[in-house]
Parts: sequence; C-alpha cells; structure tokens
Amino acid sequence: MGFVSLFLLLLISAFSNGVSQGQLSVGFYANTCPDAESIVSSVVRNAAQSSSKVPPVMLRLHFHDCFVEGCDGSILIENGPNAERHAFSHQGVGGFEVIEQAKTQLEATCPGVVSCADIVALAARDAIVLANGPSYDVPTGRRDGRVSDVSLAADMPDVSDSIQQLKDKFLQKGLSEKDLVLLSSAHTIGTTACFFMTKRLYNFSPAAESDPAISPDFLPELKSTCPQDGDVNVRLAMDRGSEGTFDNQILDNVRNGFAVLESDARLYDDDTTRMVVDSYFGFPNSMFGSSFEADFVDSIVKMGQIGVKTGSQGEIRRVCTAFN
Repeated sequence: MGFVSLFLLLLISAFSNGVSQGQLSVGFYANTCPDAESIVSSVVRNAAQSSSKVPPVMLRLHFHDCFVEGCDGSILIENGPNAERHAFSHQGVGGFEVIEQAKTQLEATCPGVVSCADIVALAARDAIVLANGPSYDVPTGRRDGRVSDVSLAADMPDVSDSIQQLKDKFLQKGLSEKDLVLLSSAHTIGTTACFFMTKRLYNFSPAAESDPAISPDFLPELKSTCPQDGDVNVRLAMDRGSEGTFDNQILDNVRNGFAVLESDARLYDDDTTRMVVDSYFGFPNSMFGSSFEADFVDSIVKMGQIGVKTGSQGEIRRVCTAFN
C-alpha cells in the first residue's frame, strides 16, 4: 500500500509539474489548424523575396520577445509610448508587419486558434531556413501575454555588456554559457548600425581608444565604414564575410579578432565561453566534436520555452498589435 501511495504521489507530482511548467508540443495545431505552420512559412518566404532583411529581422524579433516577459508576443503590442516595443533596448527590432500578415491569414483560416507568440517562434525557424540554416521542429502551444510595458525591457542583454553581465542575464533566463555563445551566433545573419559601434571604436576605455580585441587588420575597415562623427545610421554586416548565410563563420571571426559587435567579441574573454567557441573548430573537433547547427537548434528551442504561457494563461489575440 505504501509503494502504491508513493507511486501515485510521484505521478500526481509529475503531472502537476508538467502543467505548471507549461509544456509545449510539436504539432500542437495539427487538429485545430493543420495549415498553421505552412501559412506562416509562406508569409515569411514571400516577405523575404521582397527584402533580404527579413530573415535576420525575424530571428531577432524572437530573441527580443522571449527575453522580456517570456515568449508571449509582448513585444508586438502597440498601445502607446509605454508599449514594450519602444524600449531603448529594442531599437531596430522589426518584422511586426510580417507577423501581422501571417496572423491575418491564420484568422481567416482558423479564427482564434493560433497565438501571435507561436507565429513569432515559427517565423524565426522559417527565417533560419531561408538563410540556409537548419530546419527544426518548433514546439507550439504558447498563448499571448496581457502585459506590455517599456520598463520591463530595461535589463535586456546589451552590446556593451561585459561577459559576466551577459552570462548573468542569460542565467536569469535559465540559459547556460553554451546557450549564450550559440544564441549570440545568430548574428551570423543581418546588419548593425554604426550607432552601436561608436564606443567600441572611439571611446572604449580610458586606456584605449578602440577595443584591443579588434584585429589590427580589421580596425581600419571598421573605422572607414563608421568614421568618428559620421552617419550613425550606416549599416554593416555583423558577420564579416558571411552575412547572408547561417553558419559558424561568426564564431571563427570571434576567435580571430574580426567580431563586429562588442558583445560577440566578449565571448572570447571568458574561459568557459571561449572553450565553447573553440569547440566548433580544428581537429578533432571538426570531425568528432559538437555540431554547430544541432547545438544551435537545441539552444533556440530552449530559449523559445522561456516563461511561456499555456492552458488558461494569457489569451489568443485577434490581432497581434493589441490585447483582446
């Protein structure tokens, strides 16, 4: 009797934990909206045909959504100047219109079924595929949050954060040093603005005008693109030499002093993150080591489950920019 009681207690505990953790599942919409994923893919693909900026924008949108209030579509809300999307840390984040296009088509097909939060997660996967990156199964079943406040985005990871600050911010979200390296490597596609380079190039520290981690062979190139007192809106690729393709070239750049963003360069300041970066290069790592693409998939799927709302939590918005 004691054994049976203990078994039942463990079973109830496991069930309760599953509910409280808000488990997502692959193919969540298989019965309620079987064309959901293909509709999102089609919208993202069509948008990318009009603009090469779409894939990196969709990937960045997923990251910024998940790091504030969890992956709940809070960044999509437009309810005035205090909406989360207007946070300083969300500067340059876009793709809202692509998500809304997908939502409009989904509402016409399966009204009130597919969340905006899931659309964001699916669109990020589709964007990676369009950049010749890996395809993967996206666990779905997220519901949309009912909170959007600019102040909640105050602690987003920042390009000028130290490696310890970056590690701490990721740890607070349940993400490891390895996840930090892999999710930072999402910068393999897309561009950044000279605005984010000024400090690194011209006012890095009292002891050095420029970040000494920048290769002497690379510094003149960066300063030429982003001259002091120049146009801060000029854009440059975050992954020198491979900005249009999803690959591990950006981590090789980090190793060799060709990282564009300061936060990417900082990955080589720490023993643990440096080991992760190096693990994807050289023999025997290239033959027997980890697969960059497989590890990236593990990390982005893990990130996509931060603070998710499921079951009776949140809502399924009718439009992604407004609460119901």
